[in-house]
Amino acid sequence: MQSAFPVDSGVEPREESCLPGPLYPLDSEFDEMVDAEMQPRFPYRGLWKFLGKLSPELWEERQRIAAQELFRGGVTFAVDSKNESRVFPFDLLPRILSASEWLHLEKGLIQRVTALNCFLRDIYAQARILKEGVVPAELVLGSSHFRKEMAQVAMPHGIYAMIVGSDLLRLRDGFVVLEDNLRVPSGASYMLTNRRVLRRVFPSLFEAAPVASIEPYPTLLREALSALRPEGARDDLTVLLTPGIHNPAYFEHAFLAHEMGIPLAEGKDLAVIEGKVQLRTSSGWKGVGTIYRRLNDDFLDPVALRPESLLGVPGLVAACRAGRVNVVNAIGTGVADDKAIYPFVPSMIRYYLGEEPILPNVETFLCERPAERDHVLANLSNLVVKEVSQAGGYGMLFGPTSSVQERAAFREKILAQPRNYIGQPVLSFSQVPCWIEGRLQPRRIDLRPFVLFGPTPTVIPGGLTRVALREGSFIVNSCQGGGSKDTWVLRADKHEGRAQSLARP
Repeated sequence: MQSAFPVDSGVEPREESCLPGPLYPLDSEFDEMVDAEMQPRFPYRGLWKFLGKLSPELWEERQRIAAQELFRGGVTFAVDSKNESRVFPFDLLPRILSASEWLHLEKGLIQRVTALNCFLRDIYAQARILKEGVVPAELVLGSSHFRKEMAQVAMPHGIYAMIVGSDLLRLRDGFVVLEDNLRVPSGASYMLTNRRVLRRVFPSLFEAAPVASIEPYPTLLREALSALRPEGARDDLTVLLTPGIHNPAYFEHAFLAHEMGIPLAEGKDLAVIEGKVQLRTSSGWKGVGTIYRRLNDDFLDPVALRPESLLGVPGLVAACRAGRVNVVNAIGTGVADDKAIYPFVPSMIRYYLGEEPILPNVETFLCERPAERDHVLANLSNLVVKEVSQAGGYGMLFGPTSSVQERAAFREKILAQPRNYIGQPVLSFSQVPCWIEGRLQPRRIDLRPFVLFGPTPTVIPGGLTRVALREGSFIVNSCQGGGSKDTWVLRADKHEGRAQSLARP
């Protein structure tokens, strides 16, 4: 395996290295970079040599340059309800996966998203899986994300969820899926900007490293969106629908629209005229075939959904039902990423595909079920309890660090609305080194790969690695102190199999 990482020209390595000895206490965590003997694991061997040639001062300098690059590029996120924006923290040390590891994830993700699309197509048509009791009908029909307006609406190619960002955790014995994001999965812009900033700050990292490219993502996304236009709208535009500049993810909306070369539109820029969605342009109205929506269902159409919405397009649902426009991801896909539906995804895979799941779920307790609710209530201090419709780390109780008052409040919430809560064990997921306060320190990470489930399913070789930057934290969300890393997938070559076998302890 090629693994040379030449130091940038003009940089003189100093005697002091970024790699102190010992690196840091491993405790009981699984470290992705080093094994129990503090030796680099196979994918990290080249990076390990590279770090040994760099001084802490140089690394610190490049970290500052990276932050400046992100600030100048407007790579921000909203911190709280006041929409205060900050630069998304970025750690220069990449997270690296081998080609064989990635192949396993790729197969598992495509299998999972295939089953989820089968599920969505089924529940909005014949509902066989509900009638046969494989998934409880009351959980699906009682979900706040189930949209009866989409019943019997056929999506182009039968695809409801074209863009999926499932969150994965790596445990000692492999990856597990923590949750699926099917409504408006975010983070692809950070995946791309992380790679571009790292290339500018440390170009020599990439000169010989066999890292798979993620640059085709915008082109692949545009092509997949175009391929899902309805039959009668083949020459119409693809647009990205944004809530506007005050949305916390507006940077991503503008970034992706620019990268794809498609119009960025707000609801006020669109209208349904004679049953057809039209975009107002400087040269008049133009037909729209596909809408890549970046706002939640409720706000899409004040006529069919939330009447007070000022962000959507009146008549959009009717145009979608009539097959005049395609909304991606489809209205109503959120029912498949409801956290109370999540435990049944392995059953969906077996039911629709006749296969065993490649990527396992995390053990999950449904508070809707009396016995499981009792277990959760008896173990609030050592479980993670989540509200099924929330995201971003909100609506969650992290038992081990919660107070007596917080647990009492959650107990009341669960008893009042058991359908709205699940419980999961606290998982000891993997860590990697991050450059914090002038030295390498271990921090926990997750992974959000992006699946483009168009006519030809594709998993972008990388994804967004999110980092729990606060010491001891399990929360990777940017709005709660998290950051990110570039994610490398090493391209396969004939030496990898042998090299990996030699790397095992």
